[in-house]
Amino acid sequence: MRVVVAALAWFLLIAAPAAAVELKGPLTQGGLITGIAPPGTAVAFEGRVLRVDPQTGTFVFGIGRDHGAEATLTVTHPDGRVENKILAIASRQWQIERIDGLPPKTVTPPAEVLARIRREGALINAARARDTAEMAFSGGFILPAKGRLSGFYGSQRILNGKPRRPHLGLDVAGPVGTPVHAAAPGEVVLAEGDLFYTGGTVTIDHGHGVTTIYSHLNSVDVEVGARVAQGDPIGTIGATGRATGPHLDWRINWFNVRLDPQLVLELNAQ
Repeated sequence: MRVVVAALAWFLLIAAPAAAVELKGPLTQGGLITGIAPPGTAVAFEGRVLRVDPQTGTFVFGIGRDHGAEATLTVTHPDGRVENKILAIASRQWQIERIDGLPPKTVTPPAEVLARIRREGALINAARARDTAEMAFSGGFILPAKGRLSGFYGSQRILNGKPRRPHLGLDVAGPVGTPVHAAAPGEVVLAEGDLFYTGGTVTIDHGHGVTTIYSHLNSVDVEVGARVAQGDPIGTIGATGRATGPHLDWRINWFNVRLDPQLVLELNAQ
């Protein structure tokens, strides 16, 4: 059975004779979607089997910045019946900035640091790959620092004619030393003081593949393995790594899919 679901609803009810699956969240590029399924239901998004909590039926998935116009949610009901639900994904427009005349070394990292970049990238990827049973994401997220919002998800720069990777976080500008707090409860799975790109960096695992990353920190005040509550201090704003000024680069991920933190904050306000 093929069911088409409207793209922009913030709360959706997908019904079937034997069971119902509820979805909450913006079906748009960068959106984080939480769902509830009846006991015994299996759910997959774009072919990836999702973790469904056996007690509450809670599951979660994310939609990337460049996702196409449709996505498939496969629901296997307790009676074995399978439905492929086609979700309409709303597209967005992104801010593009062109900057020319930059020194080449500021655009392309020197060859001698490439091995370091790959090694550090593997650390971050391993932290994002975790799939734990806890559901610390389910209580929502808060903005982790006070300051001016200075950089936004999805924006992209073209430097010396070469497109760079899109910015996939939310930047909060503030003085060095401004406290940074955990946006949601979870476990610290990465705490590094000096990564090449992101400087002082903390990653928190919130369960089901949902993580948050806090970059360019002046101080890292937690250790790997620490449990944090929402609002706990984890570090301070800095300008470490490849930063042009003091700010926090805050990111939300579903595994390797980067999501829009502002959409997540807006969802909490609903």
